[in-house]
Amino acid sequence: MDDFRYGVIGTGMMGIEHIENINAIDGARVTAIADPHPPSREAGRVAAEHGVSEYADHVSLLEANECDAVVVASPNMTHIDVLKDVLASDVAVLIEKPMCTSVEDCRTVVDMAEKRSGLVWVGLEYRYMPPVARLIEELATGVAGNIHMVAIREHRFPFLPKVGDWNRFNRHTGGTLVEKCCHFFDLMALLAGAPAVRVIASGGQAVNHIDEIYEGEPSDILDHAYVIVEHRNGVRGLLDLCMFAEATHNQEEISVVGEEAKLEVLIPEDVIRIGRRGEHGIGNVEIESVESDSIPYKGQHHGSSYIEHRKFIEAVRRGGPPDVSVADGLLSVATGVAAQRSIEQQRPVLLSEVL
Repeated sequence: MDDFRYGVIGTGMMGIEHIENINAIDGARVTAIADPHPPSREAGRVAAEHGVSEYADHVSLLEANECDAVVVASPNMTHIDVLKDVLASDVAVLIEKPMCTSVEDCRTVVDMAEKRSGLVWVGLEYRYMPPVARLIEELATGVAGNIHMVAIREHRFPFLPKVGDWNRFNRHTGGTLVEKCCHFFDLMALLAGAPAVRVIASGGQAVNHIDEIYEGEPSDILDHAYVIVEHRNGVRGLLDLCMFAEATHNQEEISVVGEEAKLEVLIPEDVIRIGRRGEHGIGNVEIESVESDSIPYKGQHHGSSYIEHRKFIEAVRRGGPPDVSVADGLLSVATGVAAQRSIEQQRPVLLSEVL
C-alpha cells in the first residue's frame, strides 16, 4: 500500500477540498470519483491533477474495487443511503461531517460499522487545527486544573451556494446546528472530557437567505444562535454562532477555564494564550504563536484536513482505531439535534430525549 488509493464520493465543494488535501500527501492519490452532477464530476477530475476513473454513482465506484479508502463528501441528506452501500463492503471510509442528518440514521451507521472490519472515521477535523491541537496538548498537562467552562465562538460568513441549493433547508442539512456546528459540539465534549447531557439554545434567522425562495419555498436555516451545553461531569459549554459576521479579525475563538488557568486560542490569528491564576492578570498572560508552516496544504480549514488525512492513512495502514469514531459522530449530531429542538420548542432538551 505504498500508493494509497482514494475514491471520493461527492465532488462538490468539500469533495474538491479533500482531493486537494490528498494531492499534497506523498504516496497518496485519488484514483476514482463519483458524482451524479456532471459539472461537479468534471471539477473533481480537474482537481485530481491526473487521470481518474469517473462514475455517475457511488455503487459503480465501489464495484470497480480500485480504492483502498473512500471519502463520503456528498450532500448531508444523501449520507445514509451512500453509507449503507459503503459499509456493506470492507473498504476504509472517511465520512465528511455531519455523519448523517438525524440520530436515527447515525444509529444505523453505528450498527453497520460495528459489524465490519474496515476502518470508519468521521471527519470532525477541527480538533486537528494547529492552535486547537496545541490547546489539547496543554490541557493534557493539567495546567487548567479542574475544568469548568468551555466557550467556542464562530463569527463567519453565510452559507455558500451548493448544487441544487440543498444547504438552504433544514430537512436537507439537519439544521445549521447539525450541519455547521457538529464539529464544535465534538470539540466541546473533547475539551470538557465528558459527553453532553442537556442543551439550552436560542437562535433564529435574522439576516441571511430570508428573501430566498426555491421552487416556491423560503429558506429556513438559522443564521445565529447561542447554545449552552451541560456535560455529564458538570462542565458547562457555550457556542456563540453568527453567520453574518465576516467583518471580524478572528473567525474562531475557543476558551477553556479551569480552577488554575484560562487557555484560549484565536483562529486564523493562530495564537494560544495561557493565563495562570496567581501568576498572571488581565492584560498579562503568556502568548504563543502556533507554527503551521510545516503543513504543505492548509486549504479551507487551516491545515486540519491535511493532518486528518495523514492520520487516517496511518490508521488504515497500521490497522489502528479511528481518532474520531462513529460514536463521536453520533454524539455530535445528537447535540446539534437537541439544540435545534431547544430553539423550536423554546425549552431545555435532554440528550436522552434525542438518543
